[in-house]
Amino acid sequence: MTSPDSCSGAPADLPDYAPIPRSALGPALNDQGYYVGRVERNLYWVTDGTYQSAFLTTRDGVVLFDAPPTIGDNLRRAVNEIAADNGVTNTVTHLVYSHHHDDHSGAASLFDGDVVRIGHEETRRLLLRDNSPARPAPEVTFGDRYTLEVGGERVELAWHGPNHSPDNIYIYFPGHDTLMFIDVVNAGWVPIYNTNLSEDVPGYMAAPAIALSYPWTHFISGHLGRLATHDDVAVHQAYIADIEASAQEALASVNPVPYFMNIEENAWAGVRGYLDEVTERTAAPVIAKYTGVLAAADIEIFTRTTSFAIMQSLRLDRGPSAPVHP
Repeated sequence: MTSPDSCSGAPADLPDYAPIPRSALGPALNDQGYYVGRVERNLYWVTDGTYQSAFLTTRDGVVLFDAPPTIGDNLRRAVNEIAADNGVTNTVTHLVYSHHHDDHSGAASLFDGDVVRIGHEETRRLLLRDNSPARPAPEVTFGDRYTLEVGGERVELAWHGPNHSPDNIYIYFPGHDTLMFIDVVNAGWVPIYNTNLSEDVPGYMAAPAIALSYPWTHFISGHLGRLATHDDVAVHQAYIADIEASAQEALASVNPVPYFMNIEENAWAGVRGYLDEVTERTAAPVIAKYTGVLAAADIEIFTRTTSFAIMQSLRLDRGPSAPVHP
């Protein structure tokens, strides 16, 4: 018998983290590793517990929203299951990209043939740049807004500026009381590294308020095992606001001069010491406050790297980055 540690590719032992709040967890997966459920009427969502996708069944075909590779062929199984249960077609006719990142679109090539692919114009540019066979570029693109009408159903796509990525869009289902917006709010969980690996921190911070400007009851966030609620968005906003306030206080209270004066030639050592101290002072009270409230808040590197990203955005995007030398 081999021990888990000796198995090839086995993960290292994890630290003892705080218990996950039960409210952060979603429904159990089936034996094939996915869950598919009705959002409202003929709109469904699929999850593998980490990633999410959605699809809309119509009389003219199925519209798929994102194709995460971790779900992969289980997307087709989910569509087939729902189509069989409801006596509707299982033919995927349209695929909408929320944005260009492979972790949400890397199974797009599984749906080939006459599928119409739709996305933001920047999504097309980036996918052509990346030249990935797994993610064919959308043929139908738009700049600010696009209304998709298929089989008597309507979906409103909108771009409100860069946030997680330059091309991340809002997908609104007015007939289903649902908003799909990916990679900003995690239902019941903290963001992972660096504000969910977001490219535009001010846009990321502003995005939840835009999401709340839509009328919706159900929120498909793209990650983890359940749908999100207004309360989830509010807790996320409070978490980010607390980081912002803590970063402002840390920037005001930590004097960078001693860090720069106590080094000789290695200027970057002084910079690291200063920024590490500001980051630690920013993150520590937030980690303490949200442990037990948001899942994985005690995985400290998540809040620390998000704190660093927001602190740097305060310095570099809003300014001032430092006092002006007399």
